[in-house]
Amino acid sequence: MPTNAAFPRVSHDGVIAAAARITGVATRTPLVPLTLFPGVWLKAESVQLGGAFKFRGAYNRLARIALADRARGVVAFSSGNHAQGIARAAALLGMPATIVMPHDAPAVKRDATLALGADIVGYDRATESRETIAAALATARGAVLVPSFDDPDVVEGQGTAGLEAAAQAAALGLPPFARAIVCCGGGGLSAGIALALPDAEIVVAEPAGWDDMGRSLAAGHILPVGPNPPATACDALQTLRVAPLTFNVLRAAGATGVAVSEAEIRTAMRHAFGLGLVVEPGGAVALAAILAGKVPTDGRQTLVTLSGGNIDTAAYAAVLNGSD
Repeated sequence: MPTNAAFPRVSHDGVIAAAARITGVATRTPLVPLTLFPGVWLKAESVQLGGAFKFRGAYNRLARIALADRARGVVAFSSGNHAQGIARAAALLGMPATIVMPHDAPAVKRDATLALGADIVGYDRATESRETIAAALATARGAVLVPSFDDPDVVEGQGTAGLEAAAQAAALGLPPFARAIVCCGGGGLSAGIALALPDAEIVVAEPAGWDDMGRSLAAGHILPVGPNPPATACDALQTLRVAPLTFNVLRAAGATGVAVSEAEIRTAMRHAFGLGLVVEPGGAVALAAILAGKVPTDGRQTLVTLSGGNIDTAAYAAVLNGSD
């Protein structure tokens, strides 16, 4: 996909450059067959550094900050996975990091972020704007603000997961991926994979009631999450409005969207556990989409992302012990 004014500096070549930048730093995550459906492969980003794909984009973005500017640090906002990606990348590059994180973020994500040396500024998800708080902090400190998806370097970094999966498939003698089903919150991973796999059909998967990217793609313009959205266990995917950057990349790629229920997400988590993979709710939506028949299993070579594996032990045990 060529670079143009709609998404400046975002391109397939940018993903290739990001892959070179993170090689030897990010984990090369496994490509696991979904034996129920021939031709379907799971990209287990749940075992990436920090437990999610977010480290790819975080490191790619921070590595591009000029050495002279690194001492002022970075500020980000996240419910946990981007937070850990930023905290880990900042630690590796010797930069201070501050994360604006909701008070109701899972403890496992909050604790891991603190353990990596980042500072946390809490906020109320229902009444305060994380973007406003983070922007004010960055301005006051002269720090670099790093959004979780509305950033070209972040998007291209996330796309390395798709590029890596394509290389792994080729090494196994498999045909190129004809379709990619991707977990979607703000669309950084799905847009990045669309850049990485320009010949593949892209399907974004979201929790029901939070499927604003899918609805936006169907409408042809950005639609926010509706008022009073339903409760969801997918804390990583609670984005109220997607960015023009990610929306435009996905629209140009002809992407479509599907929504899955909370019960379908729990079923997918249990299925992943049977494969030896711990996957959090937000990381299981793409798998849920194919297990629930929301995307056809027609024998086409299909990539499915497992985008994160950070979940509190008690919450995970409750899912595994459930019957729905």
